[in-house]
Formats: sequence, structure tokens, C-alpha cells
Amino acid sequence: MAGVGARGRLGSAADAFVSNAKNGNLRRAQLSFLGAWTAEWAFTVGLGIVAYRDGGATAVGLVGLLRMVPSAIVAPLLSPLADRGRRERVLVVVSLARGLFTAAAALIVGLGGPTPVVYALAVLSTVAATLYRPAHSALLPSLCHTGYELASANVVRGLLDAAATLVGPLLAAVLLGFTGVSVVFAVAAGASLWAASLLLRLDYDAPPRPAAPTQTLLGSAVEGIRTVRRDRDISIIMSLAAAQSFTRGALTVLTVVVAIELLGTGEPGVGTLTAAIGAGAVLGSLGSSLLLGTQRLGAWFAVGVALWGVPVTLIGVFPQQIAALALLACVGVGNSIIDLAGFTLLARLASDEVLARVFGVLESLVALSIGVGALVASLLVGGAGVRPALVTVGLLCPVVAAAAWRSLRRMDKSIQVRDEDIALLHGLPMLHLLPLPAVEQLARGLERVDVAGGQVVFDQGDVADRYFVIESGQVEVIGDGQLVATLGPGQGFGEIALLRQVRRTATVRATSELAMKTLRSDCFLPVLLGYTPSARTAGTVVESMLDRFAPREPPREDPQPPPIG
Repeated sequence: MAGVGARGRLGSAADAFVSNAKNGNLRRAQLSFLGAWTAEWAFTVGLGIVAYRDGGATAVGLVGLLRMVPSAIVAPLLSPLADRGRRERVLVVVSLARGLFTAAAALIVGLGGPTPVVYALAVLSTVAATLYRPAHSALLPSLCHTGYELASANVVRGLLDAAATLVGPLLAAVLLGFTGVSVVFAVAAGASLWAASLLLRLDYDAPPRPAAPTQTLLGSAVEGIRTVRRDRDISIIMSLAAAQSFTRGALTVLTVVVAIELLGTGEPGVGTLTAAIGAGAVLGSLGSSLLLGTQRLGAWFAVGVALWGVPVTLIGVFPQQIAALALLACVGVGNSIIDLAGFTLLARLASDEVLARVFGVLESLVALSIGVGALVASLLVGGAGVRPALVTVGLLCPVVAAAAWRSLRRMDKSIQVRDEDIALLHGLPMLHLLPLPAVEQLARGLERVDVAGGQVVFDQGDVADRYFVIESGQVEVIGDGQLVATLGPGQGFGEIALLRQVRRTATVRATSELAMKTLRSDCFLPVLLGYTPSARTAGTVVESMLDRFAPREPPREDPQPPPIG
């Protein structure tokens, strides 16, 4: 049985990569992410070298903070743009801007221009990079139909993130060995422009969103922050992400200092150490693909966060090059687990209408935490030395992961219940084509109703205000006194009156103990009719039902509320 389970997990892992490759929209979106993040890592290594030459470890930390503070401010303010229209357009704009700013930095370095100008361009490039991930994270659910498919997309993106973490720094290391920082920046600019070009060909039906903004950008941004503050589960994910990002920022300083001062491997060693994180992330992504379908993403998220800290502490204890490379690879493994679990959890916890704003708050928090981490690490190195700094920084993540363990396990149980509701809804023909954000919105609105055998659910001519889905039991549909149909588990009823805005066209009576989930019309209709493929299918279903039975009697004039709902 264990062998069968392992084969099943391997099959699921393979399916994740195959499905993303076959889906043209997902493929282009994922490759764009690869280009964007290869650019980010190569640029980060090059900028670290510029700063270290300019003022040592303190300069690296200050530049890291300088890059991230503006991004922390701008990300939540501009991320609402991705909630107001097609999200790939935001991605194209920020990728183009990022490529141009990076290219300008390459020109300044190549001409021997002033480093403050390079730092200013780095700030602008980082602001654009910070806006990329929220829009991309909010776009992916719209290209998926189930929670499993979204987890698959996050696994693939995690692998590409890992590949970028490996390729970007290695490319920088090779270029630094043979050319210089200006070439590193130029290659990063080219990767950003390639990322933009891929997104121009996306073709998909976006889930329904408000036709026009009702708030200013500032008001929309505040709403995103309020969403995070009100939702305890989202706040916990954000707190753990902040701890992980603080450590990531510290590593931008510590990898430079460890390579040059502690291990004596020189400037190319900075790229090598950073690439070790990427190598571990590639292996971790392949391993995390085996977690698809797991009901413990919260628990694995805690493991991933812990893996960002424990290895860093151990490098301070065992400051050897081979040990450092192996331990940083473990950090990469933790990063891959976070990519799968953390982003999937956030996408499942937040509603689609504010999803980009929630991810914008995340990016703001991440950017600020990275900047603070870089500054704190530089101060620790200057005040206590490299090894104590490594030990101190590394303790943060495992401590906060342990504190959040119970809350994360509770989230796992909650999402498991919602997945069961989503599976029930996706089994209905008119809802089968809905993307995950839309069907998740319906699942949040489901209410349970139990009906005893022989009881009427509603009578012909009643006012309609709900749609019904059967979990267990059976009903008979009676129109004009004649049996029209018998329905059982996994089937729905009540859509004709809602879609045609008429009274109930038939009586529905339970023939056994009946357990149902219901959706109020104000929840059901906007989602169903706002998404073109599902609206078209719903129309076909209704026409088919009316061909089978058309009520002869006109609806009653006096409103009669249904017995249930």
C-alpha cells in the first residue's frame, strides 16, 4: 500500500508540471515569472557588489534598506490596480519599467557614473519588482479551477522561483568572473523585458469584478490592510512571512560577509553561496510537488519557515565552505515549501476582489522586513562579529514557526471542509467551468439545510430566493401534479426560477432524510452570470429543463414565501 501511495504522489507531482505545460496561459505566466525573478536575483548580487565596494558590509545593509522602504510604501498603494482589471496588464507595465531602470543602471556603472544614481535606479527597479509578485499571485487563481490546480501552479512557480534563485546568482558569478557588474545589470534588464513580452499573449476569461472603481487607490489600499487586520489567519501567515523575509534580508548581507571575510572565497563566492540557496530550492520544489493534495499545507508552511532559520544558525557554528553550501541549500528547500504552502493558503483565505491588495500588503511587509533584516545584520556583524550574527538571526524563524503551529493546523482543517464544498459545486454542470476564485466565493456563501423525509422544500408558485445542492438523500420534482424528475446526491435544483426571475415552476419534495447546501440568490446569480462560460452553460441547462417540462399554470399573484429559506 505504501508503494501504491508513493506512486500516486509521484503521478500527482508529474501531472502538476504537465498540466502547467499544456495550459498555454499558465505556461506563459510561469515563464514570465522565471524571467522576472532571474532578473531580480542577478541584480541583487550585482548591487551587493557595488555597495560592498562603496562602503563594506554597512553599505550593503543600508542599500538593502534603501531599496525596500519605498517598495514597502508603494506596494499596497498600487496593488489595488490589479484588482480593478486584467492583472496581466499590470505585470506587463511593471516588467517594462523594471527592465528600463535596470538597463539605465547598467549604463551608469559601465560609464563609471556616480553610485548614488545607481542606488536610486535600484530603488525604482525594486519598486517595480515588488508590484510584480502580488499581481502574479492574484492572476494564477484566475487561470485555475480547483484548489489542487492552484497548488500545482504554485509548485511549478516555486520550482521556477528556485531555478531563478540558482540561475540568477550563478549567472552573476560567471559574468563577474569574466566581465563586470554592468553586464550583470544588462542581462537582468533583458530578462525583465522578456518577462513582459510573454504576458502580451495571455487569453482567458477573467472572473467578474466591479466594472468601475468605487474607491480611490488610497481607499482601496486601506481596505486591503483592513482585510489583513480583520482576518486572524491571514495575519498569522503575514507574521511568519515577515520573519522569513527578515532572515532573507539578513542573508543579503551575511552571504557577502561570509564569502569575503569568513570563508575567503572573494566576490564570486557571493554568487556561489546565493546559488546554493537556489540549488536547494530546485530540489525542494521537486520534493514539494509530492505534497500536492496534502491536507497539511499549514503544517508544511511552518516547516518551511523553520528551515529558513536553523541552517543559518548552524553556519555560525560550523563556518566551513562545504557546510555553508549544504546548509544554505536547506534554506532553499524551506523556500520552496513556503512557495507552495504560503501562497496557496493566502489565495484560499482571501476573497478574489481584494486578493491583489492582500498580496500587495504581503509584498510591502516582505520588502520592509528584508530592508530591516539587512540593516540589523550589518549592525550585528559590526557589533558582535559574523558568527554571533549568524546564530542570532537564525533563531528567529524556528521560534515563530513553533508559536504558530496550532493555528496553522486549524487552518488546514478549515480549508479541508471548504474543499469538500468546492468539489460538490464543481460537480454541477453549470458551475464546472468556474475558475477557483469564483467557486470559492460560492463555497463561502453555502448554508446547510436538513429536511425530513416527506417534507416539501418549496411549492410550485413560491417566490424563489435560493439555489439548492443535495449532499445526501433524494427529492422528487412535481410539476402540475406530475412527477417530472428524481434528484439525488451531487445534483442541484431551483435555478430556473432564479435565472428567469419567475416563481417556482415545480414543487420539490424530500423522499428521504435530506441534507443540502443552499446559496442565496444574491450570492449565486452574480457569480454565475458574471462569468461568461458558466452563464452560457446555465442557459443551456435551463432550456433543456424547460423542454422537458413547461408549467401550464401561470404563477400565483400573491407572494408566498417558500417553507425553507
